[in-house]
Amino acid sequence: MSDRKILLVEDNPDDIELTTRAFAKHKLVNKIDIARDGVEAIDYLKRKNDLPSVVLLDIKLPKVNGLEVLQFIRQNEATQLLPVVILTSSKEERDLIQSYKLGANSFVRKPVDFDEFMNAVKELGLYWLLLNENPYK
Repeated sequence: MSDRKILLVEDNPDDIELTTRAFAKHKLVNKIDIARDGVEAIDYLKRKNDLPSVVLLDIKLPKVNGLEVLQFIRQNEATQLLPVVILTSSKEERDLIQSYKLGANSFVRKPVDFDEFMNAVKELGLYWLLLNENPYK
């Protein structure tokens, strides 16, 4: 399953580092492509022939926010079935509701505690990369 890749859309360098460390610590060796804002994420998805197995998408992003990226994904025929996990620190109820209305597959609030964050990322990886059936592969 190491050929299944992840697109991490995150602007916070600390969260990028924590996420990549969590995958490495738990021996999830899947390639992680990183987009640091919504424009990068959309450009990545437009030009990629081999889509990732899952998108881990923050909401609060510069240039184009995560909800707009999610909307792009769902409206584009080539990416509309792509699994998208909202991974955010937002505690806003409207972000949760809007994410699901726009077609998010999951909504996960980033834990503040380091160990909880590491465990949450491990669980996300195990589910979306090992257990979930991908419609594109």
